[in-house]
Amino acid sequence: MTWRGSIDTKDRIFAALPYLLPLISALEFGVFLIRQFPFFGIILIPLLPIVKLMSAIPFASFIIFLALYMGVVRNERISHFIRFNTLQAILIDILLFLISLVFGFIAAPLAGSLPLIVETLANVIFLGALAACGYSMVQSFLGRYAEIPAFSEAVRAQVP
Repeated sequence: MTWRGSIDTKDRIFAALPYLLPLISALEFGVFLIRQFPFFGIILIPLLPIVKLMSAIPFASFIIFLALYMGVVRNERISHFIRFNTLQAILIDILLFLISLVFGFIAAPLAGSLPLIVETLANVIFLGALAACGYSMVQSFLGRYAEIPAFSEAVRAQVP
């Protein structure tokens, strides 16, 4: 569905780019899956320069988060399509951050005794984030709003 004007090619590309942030955040959960199935590593090779750059800069994720939120989401001169997708990507990234905090407390005690459960949880989180980001990026490239339950509703409430 298209709202609030036409969506050109530039808007489609800029709307898909913010989904790289949660995709990079999800990589920490994909270690087990990438080790077992190298195909996933091949798919994610284009992200390696960005990952290297982000690891070289302290607090890079937080800086990017603030720049996207303050510079894009709250800037009404930018098209609604880009602001919608940017905030949705930020919300996915926040969810991944919260999951990583909880996962750190849960995985540490279980890693020695139940490694299969830890690997399964990490794989599910990684595949879920990969599916959400992939779906959203494809929808953005097609010029459609990516409808992810709960996220899209929250974004619509925040983006005027």
